[in-house]
Amino acid sequence: MFKTDFFMELISAFLDYLYLEKKYSKHTIVSYKNDLVSFLHYLENEFDSLVLEESHYTHIRSWIVVLGTENISNSSINRKMSSLKSFYKFLVKIKTIDVSPLQKHRSLKVPKRVNVPFTQKEINEVLSIFNNDKSFISLRNKLIIELLYVTGVRRSELIELKLGNIDLEQNAIKVLGKRNKERYIPLLKTLQVSIKEYIIKRKEIDSLNDFLFISEKGKKIYGTLVYRLINNYFSSVTTKVKKSPHVLRHAFATHLINEGADLNAVKELLGHSSLASTQIYTNGSLKELKNVYNRAHPRSSIKK
Repeated sequence: MFKTDFFMELISAFLDYLYLEKKYSKHTIVSYKNDLVSFLHYLENEFDSLVLEESHYTHIRSWIVVLGTENISNSSINRKMSSLKSFYKFLVKIKTIDVSPLQKHRSLKVPKRVNVPFTQKEINEVLSIFNNDKSFISLRNKLIIELLYVTGVRRSELIELKLGNIDLEQNAIKVLGKRNKERYIPLLKTLQVSIKEYIIKRKEIDSLNDFLFISEKGKKIYGTLVYRLINNYFSSVTTKVKKSPHVLRHAFATHLINEGADLNAVKELLGHSSLASTQIYTNGSLKELKNVYNRAHPRSSIKK
């Protein structure tokens, strides 16, 4: 019979490795676990006499086919394969297997998704909604939107911000990013004002935790709330299909690059480990650059 207990022990050891040595976030580890347990269940159901050491690419390939018939997107399947690939690399590392069955696997093709950032006009229109409302919820929601756009932090980073991360004397916030990597992001004066207003109002809420953003009941906010908040507010000012915290992060990077910010500086502000991750935001600035070029060059057909 399939050695389920042995497989689960290996998965547990792998997840410990990701958390303790690779410093992955708990959210990422949960995703890895779900992918691996899903594969385990598939092997149990389809190959009940299989042992781990005998599993090879044909078994994985058959799972990919099944996932495809369940209308799971190629990008989601690629994520599952990435989890599985990391797991098998770990098994090679601890000498449980000699060679990863995914060693020569190629990711499925996925259509390129273009995230269209919010315009400055759209962002200003949303922020103007809060002009005459100084309630706790209004000040909190406005600050969430401002922080996402003015600092470019990730949704998960915003949720984990604590009062102690705000340094108004140095005009900066300390952000704990992926793999527990710290970075400091400067604060604009307008954002400092919003933070001060919110913190004064926050003191009226009975809360035992020190997270910056809390609910009216003093509890730490959660990811779905932030996503729903952004989607709801921006639905009133834009017809863009994608309205999420990440689009605000995208707007932050795109607008900085459009204004001439150095790519390496933007990389540091975003907390990217590789410049390649930052370069995706240059697509929008390239379009702007073309417009400037066509307007300015003496030989441009646009010029009259």
